[in-house]
Amino acid sequence: MSSEWAVLSLGEVYEYCSGLSKPRSEFGSGHPFLGFKDVFYNSAVPKILTELVRSTPQEQNRCSVKRGDLFLTRTSETMDELGMSSVALKDYPYATFNGFTKRLRPKRSDVIAPEYARYYFRSTRFRQEVTAMSTMSTRASLNNEMLDRLQVVLPSLEEQKCIGYLLGTLDDKIELNRKTNETLEAMAKALFKSWFVDFDPVKAKAEGRPTGLPAEISDLFPDSFEDSELGEIPSGWEIALLGDHIDLIKGRSYKSDELNPSTTALVTLKSFQRNGGYRPDGLKGFTGEYKEQQVVKPGELVIALTDVTQAADVIGRPAIVKSDSHCSTLVASLDVGIVRPKTTGCFSTPYLYFLMLTPRYVQHILGYTSGTTVLHLAKDGASNFPLPIGSLPLLNHFAQLADSILRQVDASARQSELLAKTRDALLPKLISGDIRIPDAEKMLEEVGV
Repeated sequence: MSSEWAVLSLGEVYEYCSGLSKPRSEFGSGHPFLGFKDVFYNSAVPKILTELVRSTPQEQNRCSVKRGDLFLTRTSETMDELGMSSVALKDYPYATFNGFTKRLRPKRSDVIAPEYARYYFRSTRFRQEVTAMSTMSTRASLNNEMLDRLQVVLPSLEEQKCIGYLLGTLDDKIELNRKTNETLEAMAKALFKSWFVDFDPVKAKAEGRPTGLPAEISDLFPDSFEDSELGEIPSGWEIALLGDHIDLIKGRSYKSDELNPSTTALVTLKSFQRNGGYRPDGLKGFTGEYKEQQVVKPGELVIALTDVTQAADVIGRPAIVKSDSHCSTLVASLDVGIVRPKTTGCFSTPYLYFLMLTPRYVQHILGYTSGTTVLHLAKDGASNFPLPIGSLPLLNHFAQLADSILRQVDASARQSELLAKTRDALLPKLISGDIRIPDAEKMLEEVGV
């Protein structure tokens, strides 16, 4: 660390304030509220606070949220959740904050830059300080006396701003990639819905209107409907069960002593995003035995066979597994089913993925779900889903379009992983002075930022 940098206690830099505690009946309407999860999951306070609480002007004044405010989770069930930080980068009129967090407001505006604080308090250095001094009884907790013993390393204000700007540039790019991917997936979902749920091209042709599609695609749709057990479907399309076209392989049950660091990892329930999609951080190192058919290759489709969310927004949902540089082999866990198109069938992975995101499929799955605390999907739940099936050329054309979109999403996600690794590598070196701004800028150029 540079000898020019100051090391101050939090009490020298910030003044502390406890948050607002309200009964549940006071939430759902009123004014913006910064919740525990907003702090825990975001290094910067979200631009829009979606939670609302009925708060008085006095409470809004005492528990206000202003630019530069640092929020720390002060109590949690585990040590890992304690002292997680989020920094306000703007003022939030009429907002208040959660009682399970502490607000640290800078005593002076020229001591610490909010953009620097955003990253310093998420650094390994500070997190280790918190863990080293926190106490654990029923819950982990941080009090004012403990906060006074924590420290912050402060370069000059100008260098702080540069550090915050450089790291923020990486996070801005990651956020842009995330939004772009959301848009791309929404486009593919909308295309699937138009072609295979709402049958928009068929309706247009039946009414004598142009479909708005290129002729070679438009010609793949009929110009009339016929009755079926599912209601009106395009003429010539057949009704089949999903199980006629896929094989569903259940994953490997495991014991806790088989979960160890390894180049083999389990794809688990945590590998699913809520409402569908893959989470790369859900893998668990695995040293047990498994069957060859339980190995999941990158690009294969899996679904969740159990669920612990109250809203049942994981059960039956799909995810396309991605490769992981730390793992040579991925194996499905007991909570995961591998969906493999039959060689005699006509379904592609992209088609199945977007099919399993449709509301009708989700409602069907819920009808085959049982359990209270833990939900379980019946063995034949997915296989018994009935659906209308278009011609093979049409299915292939959709697969090509959707696959192109998913490849763009995957490339963007891989870039974001690289950006996050670069950010995490730069952070400790920048706040220790091991790397200075010019060298950091060169590293950003190498990753295309």
